[in-house]
Amino acid sequence: MSSDGNKKQFWKRNAAKVPGSIQHVYGAQHPPFDPLLHSNLMKAGNRPPPATPGKPKKATTFQEFESITSDAWDVGDDDDELLAMAAQNLNIEVVMETANKVIENHSKQQERQRQDDTTDFSQRDEDTQEEVVEEEEEDEEDDDTRVEEGDAISPDASFASQSSPYADSRLVKSHSEAPIGSPRDAEGERAALHRQRSLPHRPPVIPLVARMADQNTSGTPAMTEREASRLDKFKQLLGGPNTDLEELRKLSWSGIPRQVRPITWKLLSGYLPANAERRESVLQRKRQEYFGFIQQYYDSRNEEHHQDTYRQIHIDIPRMSPESLVLQPKVTEIFERILFIWAIRHPASGYVQGINDLVTPFFVVFVFEYIEEEVENFDVSSLEEEALRNIEADSFWCMSKLLDGIQDNYTFAQPGIQRKVKALEELVSRIDESVHRHMQHYEVEYLQFAFRWMNNLLMRELPLRCTIRLWDTYQAEPEGFSHFHLYVCAAFLVRWRKEILEERDFQGLMILLQNLPTMHWGNEEVSVLLAEAYRLKFAFADAPNHYKR
Repeated sequence: MSSDGNKKQFWKRNAAKVPGSIQHVYGAQHPPFDPLLHSNLMKAGNRPPPATPGKPKKATTFQEFESITSDAWDVGDDDDELLAMAAQNLNIEVVMETANKVIENHSKQQERQRQDDTTDFSQRDEDTQEEVVEEEEEDEEDDDTRVEEGDAISPDASFASQSSPYADSRLVKSHSEAPIGSPRDAEGERAALHRQRSLPHRPPVIPLVARMADQNTSGTPAMTEREASRLDKFKQLLGGPNTDLEELRKLSWSGIPRQVRPITWKLLSGYLPANAERRESVLQRKRQEYFGFIQQYYDSRNEEHHQDTYRQIHIDIPRMSPESLVLQPKVTEIFERILFIWAIRHPASGYVQGINDLVTPFFVVFVFEYIEEEVENFDVSSLEEEALRNIEADSFWCMSKLLDGIQDNYTFAQPGIQRKVKALEELVSRIDESVHRHMQHYEVEYLQFAFRWMNNLLMRELPLRCTIRLWDTYQAEPEGFSHFHLYVCAAFLVRWRKEILEERDFQGLMILLQNLPTMHWGNEEVSVLLAEAYRLKFAFADAPNHYKR
């Protein structure tokens, strides 16, 4: 990695710990880094000085950075023709037109929403004023009626009822039981109540489970006419004897209907061939091959040289989300087998923290082949054994296809992630210099927050429903996971420029960047993000070659 001016390169800040020195990759085939157990890896002279107020501590080596964070190939032997088409480009004009339409529609919808909110607020304010006037008139009439009928009201109570139209005279019996307020206090109370009634009504917060159905990744919401039309196009395309993969990519870029997402993902990932007659035989062969690996390798998890790998997998799975799904014993067993077999078959990297998250989207999508309800509340063990075996094998192979394209993210010292983080820094400096300089001013290193973005493909920053929608486009975009993801991360960072520029210290920036408010994001927000990323991709088509690695 190169740098400008006199700024030192990241790996040259400590020449004793450059890649190639004898050091372990923690979270892979070795246990997490423990300074007490690995004191020989640290030199006393390299220990950082005590932290001073306002001067945050910075990681000087990759290992030191990874030690203070909790999250940190064999190409398939298929002869499927899909792999030969992986480098084909989408029709630029079609996708650019779609991106522009998404942004334009989003802007128009926001403008209409602001106008509606203003109109509703004014109407509610007028209605509230009328109600208050009517209540005051009614209260005055009631007071006059009670006085005329000879109700026993003390002078103090009478004064209280006149000074505050919202006081209930039937509850005020004496001076000792109800304090008397001045007319000025009464007017303030009336004004406060008026303001309270005039405030616009805030809608209730929609929980995650309810939003899942709304985003077409769980549940079966009623489809609009446009959604039904898109589903028909997918079915026609998938129903032919030979699926046109280029057309399928174009159609999938804007999102895939839930009903056809499993078969579409399998085709776009290269797991299934385009020829419909061959699919069933390929599925049977690959599923048998996976369970052959289980019989051959899985018992070795208790052997000494594999214990660390299996132990780390066993620790990481309960940290995943959604907890209601991954903590089911049956799901935990499936994930452990998938991750362990993958690690055994890929000794160049072994298991690395972050790979575990990449199983979840495939598993959830393939469960949808067998259920219609929300997956978070579904008992996976209630599925038939054959269905569970199919879901497990399909998830393994599709995850393997994904990792084949980003294998250098998880080899020793994770050089792929290092290059992508550096490329992100350079890209952001070009598209939004204010954000870039702001983070430089407060000494925020991109590695401190973007490492997780690259390692987990933004899965820790977005709800699962958004990840699934994001992966629809990644599957359709050439080099979606390895190349296009960089532009998505750049668009994602700039999306929060207002919040970033408002933070005025290192701690505030780090808290924001590690806890971005995306809980209520849905399809619309992801579509806008993807459209911006696509525009960045072509706006910086002349970017350095390492952007494309």
